[in-house]
Amino acid sequence: MSFFDKRTVRVLSTVVLFALVAGFIYGARRILIVFLFAVLFAYLLDLPVSLVQRRSRLSRGSRSFAILQVYLILLLIISGIVLGIGPRVADEGRKLLAALPGLLDQMSSGRIVTQLGGKHGWSFDTQARVQQFFAAHRAAIIAWASDFGGRVTILLANTVWLVVIPILAIFFLRDGREFADSVIQIAERSRQRQFLSSIVEDLNVMLAGYIRAQLVLAGLSLVVYIIVLLLLRVPYAIILGIVGGALEFIPVAGPLVAALVILGVAFLTGYQHLLLLALFLSLWRLVQDYVNSPRIMGGKLELHPLAALFAILAGGEIAGVIGVYLSIPIMAALRILWKRWQKYSETGNALGGPE
Repeated sequence: MSFFDKRTVRVLSTVVLFALVAGFIYGARRILIVFLFAVLFAYLLDLPVSLVQRRSRLSRGSRSFAILQVYLILLLIISGIVLGIGPRVADEGRKLLAALPGLLDQMSSGRIVTQLGGKHGWSFDTQARVQQFFAAHRAAIIAWASDFGGRVTILLANTVWLVVIPILAIFFLRDGREFADSVIQIAERSRQRQFLSSIVEDLNVMLAGYIRAQLVLAGLSLVVYIIVLLLLRVPYAIILGIVGGALEFIPVAGPLVAALVILGVAFLTGYQHLLLLALFLSLWRLVQDYVNSPRIMGGKLELHPLAALFAILAGGEIAGVIGVYLSIPIMAALRILWKRWQKYSETGNALGGPE
């Protein structure tokens, strides 16, 4: 009589295998994150590459030549943007970085309250209360600024991946379909291959739609922010517009952080039309959430807001800012896997049933 029956051995083997896979994912999470960004970048360029492959005479039906053409066009567009607004963005960035230490020192000491109170007509009692609040929380403000600076430094240190990601994306664009087919062919039975094929198809549709929709929404926010902030004469308008557009990629939390950053910088620099600025940010959020997003995004993700919020918090805890960016597509992919597994299980024993 054996000490373990077959069922116990299977359960233990599954647990050990799951633990090994989880340990590998955690240990290699930085490299896996880079590959995930490369996959997302490949999904973003897949449609234009396919169009160029079919219609361009230069590519002559070659996907490799089509990828090369798309990359050259993308490089020309980026170069034009950098030459067009790059000097002004760099100038605003230098001024903002130079002003931040002084602004943070004034804020932590409470001296900024006297300056802003005089501009906005605050009473002496109001100024005294606000100044006491800043003075009481001086240590917390300094700690927050230090932590924020550390996170920005880490993010800038990883900018080398901006070169690696497009290179990796070339291989996914060229060989992605063959790789997916080889994964599907691993399954021995036709029913298992259909199961894997349906997962791959659902993931393709979801990721392609999500990435393109997020790019459009972020682009809209970037353009609108820059134009309106320039019209309202908000200090550092272009830098703040770029930050707002970049944060639009993060559902739920991103737009809120963007609004707080814009209002915070405007407040600290003594901008006098804060209510008008807050009104614009509120109206634009309503337009994005209830007009643009439903039309552009549609029902591609089908995630409950609570699930999206959990994914964002978990992604931030695991991989910081980068994890926050990747949290929503990963959660949506897990949902697809779960739904497909449920459907597969309903029609027979999972992966062990008849063909």
